[in-house]
Amino acid sequence: MATIDSITLQVADPTAAANFYRDAFGLDAPLRFQASDDPTTGFRGFTLSITVPQPADVRALVDDAVAAGAEPVKPVEKTFWGVGGVLRAPDGTLWKIATSAKKDSGPATRTIDKLVLLLGATDVAVSKRFYVEHGFVVAKSFGRKYVEFESSASPVTLALYGRRALAKDAGVAPDGDGSHRLAIAGDARAFADPDGFAWEPAPAQVREEVAEADV
Repeated sequence: MATIDSITLQVADPTAAANFYRDAFGLDAPLRFQASDDPTTGFRGFTLSITVPQPADVRALVDDAVAAGAEPVKPVEKTFWGVGGVLRAPDGTLWKIATSAKKDSGPATRTIDKLVLLLGATDVAVSKRFYVEHGFVVAKSFGRKYVEFESSASPVTLALYGRRALAKDAGVAPDGDGSHRLAIAGDARAFADPDGFAWEPAPAQVREEVAEADV
């Protein structure tokens, strides 16, 4: 079963980005940062989502992120699915902080239950088939609308959503051009998916392949 080892965000200032995510979410691994000035405009075609146990944790993480420099995109509010809000990090990445719970069971703990990478697919069915062929196992699937892959062995859950639907959920226009400013490291060899999202071998795997080549 294929997995995600880490996510690399391509940013103008890797040190500043690392400091932001540590202050805002307490995140270190599995995020990596790489300096990049590749042109990008509008929606980059993906979001990162943090799921937490209760609304108090949503509010705590959103407040900390805004204090650290994030821009609110959608306010924290109750929806049919629970409670959530959307932020834009200083590097431009869109983050959704959400919980399926509608009431608090105690004070905020800032506990993170799951980190989800949502890729906006031009055709969800085509991308689903592509990822299955690359070793990913489907955990949930709702026709051509949404697919989530098994992630029990991975620190990051991979999911697919229609590009326009994902942009709407994030509260932004779907138009965008240029670099995704994202690289995904996993246990497979380098490839690009149907929407141009780049995958690369995890660092440990690269070291193993180099060692094998030197034998």
